Amino acid sequence: MMTTAADTYDYIVVGAGSAGCVLANRLSADPKNRVLVLEAGGRDNWIWFHIPVGYLFAIGNPRADWCFRTEAEAGLNGRALNYPRGKTIGGSSAINAMIYMRGQAADYDHWRQLGLSGWGWEDVLPVFKSHEDHYLGAGEFHGAGGEWRVEFPRLTWKLLDEVREAARQAGIAPIPDFNTGDNEGSSYFQVNQKRGFRWSAARGFLKPVLSRPNLRLETSCHTERLLVEDGRAAGVVYRRDGVSHTARARGEVILAAGAIGSPHLMKLSGIGPGEELARHGIAVALDRPGVGANLQDHLQLRMIYRVSGVPTLNEQYHSLFGRAKMGLEYALFQRGPLTMAPSQLGMFTRSRPDKERADLEFHVQPLSLGKFGEPLHRFPAFTMSVCNLRPTSRGRLTLADGVGARAPLIQPNYLSTEEDRRVAADSIRVARRVVAQPALAPYAPDEMLPGPDIDDSEEALARAAGDIGTTIFHPVGTAKMGLASDPMAVVDERLRVFGIEGLRVADASIMPTITSGNTNSPTIMIAEKAAAMILADARGR
Repeated sequence: MMTTAADTYDYIVVGAGSAGCVLANRLSADPKNRVLVLEAGGRDNWIWFHIPVGYLFAIGNPRADWCFRTEAEAGLNGRALNYPRGKTIGGSSAINAMIYMRGQAADYDHWRQLGLSGWGWEDVLPVFKSHEDHYLGAGEFHGAGGEWRVEFPRLTWKLLDEVREAARQAGIAPIPDFNTGDNEGSSYFQVNQKRGFRWSAARGFLKPVLSRPNLRLETSCHTERLLVEDGRAAGVVYRRDGVSHTARARGEVILAAGAIGSPHLMKLSGIGPGEELARHGIAVALDRPGVGANLQDHLQLRMIYRVSGVPTLNEQYHSLFGRAKMGLEYALFQRGPLTMAPSQLGMFTRSRPDKERADLEFHVQPLSLGKFGEPLHRFPAFTMSVCNLRPTSRGRLTLADGVGARAPLIQPNYLSTEEDRRVAADSIRVARRVVAQPALAPYAPDEMLPGPDIDDSEEALARAAGDIGTTIFHPVGTAKMGLASDPMAVVDERLRVFGIEGLRVADASIMPTITSGNTNSPTIMIAEKAAAMILADARGR
């Protein structure tokens, strides 16, 4: 293998996903800072990265997706799941659901209550607003003119209007906006799109600044390890086209490879649980047991209802005329089903009345399919997915080998607590209650999954949840933020890795607890805060 001489930068960012694109933009804004961004995936030069419905073709496709898989999960009755992660600049924002969701104010106030100053709702709301370009313009809760475009969906479905009315009849009130700190209620999801095209983090934050002479982006290169010298992250070693390169950092190395990539790289570099590293022949630079632990994800239970007398996308998908109409509508107006996010209608509610705040999120879709990558069903139907927003189950990420030749072992440990199994059972009951309301009666909804033969007992419903549950692609927490007194914490409140100078983590892996909703925009907020802290600390040195 060839090796090149080292090059030196002020900042090295590992990963050009959602977080890395923001970091690249902000850290290179000062022309004095020389910034290197390393992305293992390729460029986003494929049409399905940009047409919103392209997620159907991107997820599970090795061109766009790392195609990870979990280990077999006891809570899922022995099943293993596909675990999509974006494989291009923009990362998962190039293949995800495009849903703009911040979570709940109480999520961030909880982080502050853990002792993490600067992370309460009042602290993060201005950060969300600072990079937002919201279709309603600037106001108390939204910003305008930023890089992160937010729009209202460009199509409607009569069926979804009726589901929303059924939710109202079941006690879930309609609200105008999920992003004001309290998302309890029903509304249409706001989406990261611009005039009918997906708006990824690469389009918003990275591509507009690639002409900066002090910013260098390298794609299709794998970062193999961090250089740790005398307790400091001095740079990285990465490989591209069989050639090994070394890049050194005068300032900091920032990991933005996501909740799978960042802890994996740390472990390969000797930062992690000492016993695990030694087992794989890796010299221990820092024994930190929290690296790869605390994995959290939202498990969605995909309930499917067959209907009649109302249009769904299923029929249009299987009609030659319907497909032609969809294509023409998009080509001429950038409207119609090709602009669809995977879910259009959202509902947040409580699994039980005694819950302090909404702990369930529903994603409702006027379509149905067995799994991503498969054709839509030939019968008219809708899908009502529901997830537990604050699971108590905790998983982990472990090494498959000591050199990174194999993907890490992903063990989410879904439904491993009694509380999570109870919430899963309750969530199916809530869905059934909504569907049983008068608003949907004219369409004779018939439960296909989990099926009418599953009775209402907690045992039967929890087992059904294990049969139908799948990831909704929100892994977080594997390098959690915490206090120095917490042996499982990996970074402090300024996202500096405990015990290693010059190294930060700035992506979804730092979340101590998962946010109550889709996690992409909170990840972008984390990167925005991280960049500000990095630059502030540099000025103070």
